[in-house]
Amino acid sequence: MEKPQKINIAITLWTLTSKEIRRFMRIWVQTLVPPAVTMSLYFVIFGSLIGPRIGSMDGFDYVQFMIPGLIMMSVITNSYANVVSSFYGVKFQKSIEELLISPMPNWTILLGFILGGVCRGVMVGIIVYGVSLFFYPDFSIANLPLTICVLFLTAILFALMGFINAIFADSFDDISVIPTFVLTPLIYLGGVFYSINILPEMWRSISLANPMLYVVNTFREGMLGISDVSISFSLSMIGLFIFILTIACLYLLHKGIGIRE
Repeated sequence: MEKPQKINIAITLWTLTSKEIRRFMRIWVQTLVPPAVTMSLYFVIFGSLIGPRIGSMDGFDYVQFMIPGLIMMSVITNSYANVVSSFYGVKFQKSIEELLISPMPNWTILLGFILGGVCRGVMVGIIVYGVSLFFYPDFSIANLPLTICVLFLTAILFALMGFINAIFADSFDDISVIPTFVLTPLIYLGGVFYSINILPEMWRSISLANPMLYVVNTFREGMLGISDVSISFSLSMIGLFIFILTIACLYLLHKGIGIRE
């Protein structure tokens, strides 16, 4: 049965989005503080202690080289985690049925959850950037528009991935499998701590198959002005994946796959 369309879209979207933002802000000690603490440890261990032994990387101090990668790692994990936990939560509590029978269009439901994930991802990214200034006060952004663009596109992309994970998840264990066994290895091997130019040719070719490499390096291009990959190709691929995942999410919502029993 088609949903009735007599509804104020702006109000419903704002209500759902604000609910999502309040959800993670209410427990900010668990959602916003841990990334700052974790990234501080990375800066202390890899930047201050190991960094001087490594020296420079692509013409930058090692701690400066790490900053874009660590920010991206935080944005990816938090935007993904916020959506997958929130949407699976409403499935588990059966409150998803209230959204499905409401007059809200499916795209509004999707957008509300995605905006919540983007807000958390961007906020954590800004917090980590603030932490990085404590360890490297002279850090300056080379291309601010590109940096902001990649920041939001990355948060949107991984929020969509988290939404799909939540749709197919049947238990709380299922929402931790992908982040633990897929996202984390790909992020660590995606050039967060090193440039692929220092790798042997075989491993460099293998690294080019890692999608995280393009996200991290595009963001590094915005912040430092250096990249190991083509920026135009990376941006086009990010945009393409966002489009494909959006269509997939709307299709799954429309069909009720993983939602309706």
